Amino acid sequence: MQKGSVNRVILVGHLGGDAESRYTPSGTAVANFNVATNESRKNAEGDFQDHTEWHRCVLFGRPAETAAQYLKKGQMVYVEGRLRTRSWEDKEGNKFFTNEPHERAQLFKDRAKIGAHLGGNWKARKASMKDS
Repeated sequence: MQKGSVNRVILVGHLGGDAESRYTPSGTAVANFNVATNESRKNAEGDFQDHTEWHRCVLFGRPAETAAQYLKKGQMVYVEGRLRTRSWEDKEGNKFFTNEPHERAQLFKDRAKIGAHLGGNWKARKASMKDS
């Protein structure tokens, strides 16, 4: 086992749609949902431009059942998990890859609760991220 490495991702963003759920043949619940994260970047002229990144997330078991019940489009969500790479081939034989956070998601109604969950003041954290 390799020591000294960490595979952990944290996303805080808005849901692009309701969580979609299904069950595997063995009866395990699976939920898929998309999370949008936003950032502002300066362009060559010095103006700020918004950039949105979309993340496809997957939950299994009881967390998937909870997500299917409560995660609705537009809500802010906190997602934490391991990043997994999945690949598949289409009908023409083209190979595709995707990276998906797996594990847990928590729904928060306001940013203050997310900031508290992350261990600090949300506004101060966001300001420090903008400066870097």
